[in-house]
Amino acid sequence: MRQTSLDINTVFDLGPLSITTTVITTWFILLILGLLCWLVTRRLADRPGPVQTAIEALVTIIENAVADVAPQQVKELTPFIGSLWIFLVINNLSGLIPGVHSPTRDLSATSALAIVVFLSVHWYGIRIQGVKNYLSHYLRPSPILLPFHIVSEITRTVALAVRLFGNMMSLEMAALLVLLVAGFLAPVPILMLHIIEALVQAYIFGMLALVYVAGGIQSQQLKQNKLKE
Repeated sequence: MRQTSLDINTVFDLGPLSITTTVITTWFILLILGLLCWLVTRRLADRPGPVQTAIEALVTIIENAVADVAPQQVKELTPFIGSLWIFLVINNLSGLIPGVHSPTRDLSATSALAIVVFLSVHWYGIRIQGVKNYLSHYLRPSPILLPFHIVSEITRTVALAVRLFGNMMSLEMAALLVLLVAGFLAPVPILMLHIIEALVQAYIFGMLALVYVAGGIQSQQLKQNKLKE
């Protein structure tokens, strides 16, 4: 039976750190994903079976999505964006398991994901463009705009975390209220709503991350192309 509370419970303390149900669920999801990746990649064949075919189709879909936004960085960005999408889908759908809440309805989890995206934007930008070239875009078109660029980086990171948290929390609250009122008379519509919303929110978060990373890279490439012309 589903939990009837949306509280974040502490399982145990590790020194000054409190290990919550969100952390435990996230660790378990990472363990399952790692095990699945090992199982599906340890016996790859030239003539793929159904499982390998499905995995290759999924990778192709992710590559095409990345290519639509950053065609010149497909190889570099696909592992990160693909991993983020898959991780978010599993996290969001984990709320369908009786007794389990989605880790993404915890602001600490979505904040951690947003920080990873924030750091990835700069890491990919510096890796591909170099430190000097990448950081110079914060001074364009005028050094006076540097504070505004910094504020923009911070606010979009906060918005990324709050958006996913708010949507997943409201989804679980709505499902909980309906179950409390109607019991299990209408479980199928609730499950379908949860699945659709979970997939949509994972897609939006991953696409925004892709746009942010690609934007930081391509701003420098556009400048280099203009210089060449």
